[in-house]
Amino acid sequence: MLSDEDRKWMTQALKLAENAAANGEVPIGAIIVLNEKQIGTGQNRMEELQNATAHAEILAINEASEQLKNWRLDGATIYVSLEPCPMCLGAIKNSRISRLVFAASDTSSYNNSTIIEKGLLEKESVEILQKFFRNVRRIKEDSGAKA
Repeated sequence: MLSDEDRKWMTQALKLAENAAANGEVPIGAIIVLNEKQIGTGQNRMEELQNATAHAEILAINEASEQLKNWRLDGATIYVSLEPCPMCLGAIKNSRISRLVFAASDTSSYNNSTIIEKGLLEKESVEILQKFFRNVRRIKEDSGAKA
């Protein structure tokens, strides 16, 4: 259920979107909140930085991670003025953000011209991942840390 607090944070995300537009960027703003405190903000800066990954959400996640000195943003909420693209949604999930609130749905179609092929050397890749995580668990068990 959305609250007055949610409205407050989304209003700030919309202000960031307006800022982006004033700078000639696609008007998207994002703000990350943890325990009712702002920990990261971002607005699109792709044109300014000439960087395809300089989306509002990515920049906000980077700022929040720097502030917390942790890439895990468990318990945080991200407010975004537009539904995140697949890249940003992946970053939101990978950073462990607990809640996503967005204002407008993205009605544009994603680039369907990219050919996706999967499964090449899948077994070898899985083996590398499994070995890594077995070692991580072993190290944690040896040190007494929680796995």
